[in-house]
Amino acid sequence: MDVLKAIKSRRSVRAFTDEPVTEKEIEKLIEAARWAPSAGNMQSWEFIIVRDPKIKQGLCKAALDQEFIKKAPVVIVVCANPMRSAQRYGSRGINLYCLQDTAAATQNILLAAYAMGLATCWVGAFDEQKAKETLGVPEGVRPVAIVPVGHSAEQPRIRSRRQLSEIIHHETFGGK
Repeated sequence: MDVLKAIKSRRSVRAFTDEPVTEKEIEKLIEAARWAPSAGNMQSWEFIIVRDPKIKQGLCKAALDQEFIKKAPVVIVVCANPMRSAQRYGSRGINLYCLQDTAAATQNILLAAYAMGLATCWVGAFDEQKAKETLGVPEGVRPVAIVPVGHSAEQPRIRSRRQLSEIIHHETFGGK
């Protein structure tokens, strides 16, 4: 699949069929995630695979009652391990690089899932502390993204994007 086509065609899906997602499919998604770029190749990410309905329910509650989370066959929670980045980059690793690393890994999951015929949604609106408690995440590790994964039961519409002329700046922010 052409990567630019995948980027433009992938949509956030919030309705899933009951069709299962296999362990092999999940492994492929995590394989794609671990090949994401990371600052200094520190790979400051951790992935929690959730299939248990009770845990998905807890994630749903942590995510402001976004019901579709518990209806997905699988949920991947992408976590940042700031101390891995801090080993090389100190506070910038803690406050920025580990988050960039997990964002790149999450995007790889979304694109790989689309290429495999699976549907996903990147959920960032959640109470981090409630998610940590639900998942038993140790101190020092941060849940950054909740990604429900399944087979789409909807066809989300194409949403508009800002024009290139509105977002490109040359040389300086105000430059042309």
